[in-house]
Amino acid sequence: MLKDMGGMMKQIQKMQIQMEEIQKELENKKVEGTSGGGMVNVIANGKQEILEIKIDPEVVNPNEVEMLQDLIVAAANQARQKALELMAEDMSRLTGGMKLPGFPFGM
Repeated sequence: MLKDMGGMMKQIQKMQIQMEEIQKELENKKVEGTSGGGMVNVIANGKQEILEIKIDPEVVNPNEVEMLQDLIVAAANQARQKALELMAEDMSRLTGGMKLPGFPFGM
């Protein structure tokens, strides 16, 4: 029984190390969300952190601020979704494709 516990603890520690490595990798990976036919681009990393927003000057119109805001939200949501998919893909390497309850990557 104790032998099994020791082996299980080693497996858990190994998984923790692998998870930390994946987290570091995700921080360095980039995804892009676009809207308005590419007029608004949002770059995020694999941890869903927004790194950059690019806006084509043509879409900047003081009379249409709401449209620009909607385009930014749409692009940011697309980048976030891509980051979640990237995270799920990377984490599936750790779990062997098994979906774990309570983890946000079990899509």
